[in-house]
Amino acid sequence: MEYVSTRGGVRAVDFEGALLSGYAPDGGLFMPQCIPSLDRDTLRRWSSLSYPGLVKELCSLFIPAELVPRNVLNELIDRAFSRFRHKDVVHLSRLKDGLNVLELWHGVTYAFKDLSLSCTGQFLQYFLEKKEKHVNILVGTSGDTGSSAIESVRGQKNVDIFVLLPKGFCTQIQELQMTTVIEDNVHVFAAPGNSDEIEEPIKELFADVDFAGKYNLMSLNSINWSRIMVQIPHYFYAYFQCAPSLDTTPLPVVEIVVPTGGGGNITAGCIAQKMGLPVRLVSVVNSNDIIHRTVQHGDFSLAERVKATLASAMDIQEPYNVERILWLLSGSDSHLIKTLMEQFSVSKRLKLPEDLHRKLSETLGSCSASDEDIVGAMRRCWEENQYLLCPQSAVAAHYHYSQPHRSCLHPKFSCFSFLSSIPRCCLAPASAAKFQDAVLRANLVPQIPPEITALTAMETRSTPLERGRDWGQVLRGRIEAVAQQW
Repeated sequence: MEYVSTRGGVRAVDFEGALLSGYAPDGGLFMPQCIPSLDRDTLRRWSSLSYPGLVKELCSLFIPAELVPRNVLNELIDRAFSRFRHKDVVHLSRLKDGLNVLELWHGVTYAFKDLSLSCTGQFLQYFLEKKEKHVNILVGTSGDTGSSAIESVRGQKNVDIFVLLPKGFCTQIQELQMTTVIEDNVHVFAAPGNSDEIEEPIKELFADVDFAGKYNLMSLNSINWSRIMVQIPHYFYAYFQCAPSLDTTPLPVVEIVVPTGGGGNITAGCIAQKMGLPVRLVSVVNSNDIIHRTVQHGDFSLAERVKATLASAMDIQEPYNVERILWLLSGSDSHLIKTLMEQFSVSKRLKLPEDLHRKLSETLGSCSASDEDIVGAMRRCWEENQYLLCPQSAVAAHYHYSQPHRSCLHPKFSCFSFLSSIPRCCLAPASAAKFQDAVLRANLVPQIPPEITALTAMETRSTPLERGRDWGQVLRGRIEAVAQQW
């Protein structure tokens, strides 16, 4: 299995090369050169597997045994999930009115990023120890990625991690989960900007190929292919949990509703669909609705500003993983993707070609939810089930409540035949415990685990970044200073 850039300007790399990278040197994102196709018998065989079992099977398709022997891969994945609180790692809650919520947040930081980053951290250590290599990880976060990335590598001697958090744009708990980690290899910067703004200095450093190479820069955002790969099992597990039977022809369809920020999770869903999983995907967003506008109208253009919403982890205007989705739907047309992304980079506006927009709208449904919609879904879910949703999960629940089960026509499935009351699964990316303000806004009572309560009494450490300073230069200076200690 080789990995190529979505923009086609660099040589293919193996999994290790894709893992130990950020953006590809040509500015693109790494993707598998070919997507494995699964037959019906494989799907039926996998349907009885546990969640960790599915992760092992799917990762083995993308990581050759000659690179990581299968027994070692299995051990790495078991180690990655050893800190999860739920015995099944993830859990499906079946609620009233057909609302199925797949809880992906039972890891250390109560967010779904723990699933992919715990595995990615283990893969990273495996390769670094073999080669006695040191890397510097750059991470920009809208809230959850930073803490999950820190937990995946904290204390590791061959890794330094530099995290930019958006001061004032994430919750206090999200910030504390980053700033209370007092480890020599963890460097947290608090920047007075939104998640798109803090991504700019990171892009700048990766674009400096000499600097990136000299200091072994890599990313643990969903820029990193490994993050996408380990999220593909979400869709298989959701499908097997919700499909009524795998004994029918054709296989039944399950609709999966995906709260979407940077687009990594929905990209994993598109790959699962490409592999042969019969799922209908719906990308749900908050008022920062660029993906919704792109799906509905082919308008991949920035709004004037990022809006601060209750679903703060999704407050993103530049969902970089859309590039991967467009590459996939274009038939791996790297020349087209390079042209489109360079146009977007200059003007921040892009009208998709008609054919590509048609393919996108056939692949994804979409929905946008306001803060009022989010609060309404949180209240209704509590009133009907005594179940607290985080605001991101509530965006998915809003779609469910506003789209009652009914027969529907969709050209991707069953040759335009009608799909009657297909089961639906809403992905829940975080625990409501991380979003107390949103819970209170819905006039509900937060349920706060003791390990989160304890954060407020812990020592914190971070470096403030001032508006007007060259944040990229500050990052360079810290990376160079840390490197001198090696």
